[in-house]
Amino acid sequence: MTNVKGKWALVTGASRGIGYLTAIFMAERGCNLVLQSRKKEHCEKVLSEVRSLGVEAYTVEADFSSPEDVEKMLRTIDGNCTDIDIILNNAGVQIAYRDEYLKTPVSDYEISFRINTIAPMMICYHFLPKMSEKGFGRIVNTTSGITLDPQQAGYSASKAALDKVTIDLGSKYEGTNVMLSLTDPGWCRTDLGGPNAPYSPESALPGVVIGAFADDMKSGRCFSAQDYSGMTLEEAVSKAQKNVKSPY
Repeated sequence: MTNVKGKWALVTGASRGIGYLTAIFMAERGCNLVLQSRKKEHCEKVLSEVRSLGVEAYTVEADFSSPEDVEKMLRTIDGNCTDIDIILNNAGVQIAYRDEYLKTPVSDYEISFRINTIAPMMICYHFLPKMSEKGFGRIVNTTSGITLDPQQAGYSASKAALDKVTIDLGSKYEGTNVMLSLTDPGWCRTDLGGPNAPYSPESALPGVVIGAFADDMKSGRCFSAQDYSGMTLEEAVSKAQKNVKSPY
């Protein structure tokens, strides 16, 4: 299993929900953190908490609906000379639930794709060359298991697109120590998932971070977080590497 102590992880959507819990989880294992949210002040609480665990950390801000904002964020990280080892692309938006789904506006797709597909892939493309050069990297992109639900077409289509590009891109790194994977947290009671979701945010751990700790040089897999709820990290990684096959 990969030891993340002393490595640097970028956690997007770190101010709340599963992103917040993921940041704490990584810090508890000695991983240094770059914490993203739309505004830096949103991450003040998590920044204080992860620093209290003895790791280095700082915040960056970006509105992921703006590619220019994403590029500015990436320049900030580069300007701080931070060598990102792990990317945990958690940030996302569920733009609307359309009962009249045949009237779904174009804007649902435009905003969803900018935040849920384009922004995380910009981040991947930016850091992958350095990961490949040094021979280590972990990318975990957060997807969704929503199916047969045209009421959420913008959201589900943007996540399906993220799945496709992650799996296709991962094929270029299969068999190397640069590993790309997907994680599906399940329907959790977060700001995105709403209060009626069946799962607590805590139940998504350790499943949502398996891809950061796996070490078998396989990419393109999707880890369904609820399959590992209640397990130790070691148990979850062992089960996932044994049972979840590479798509290639």
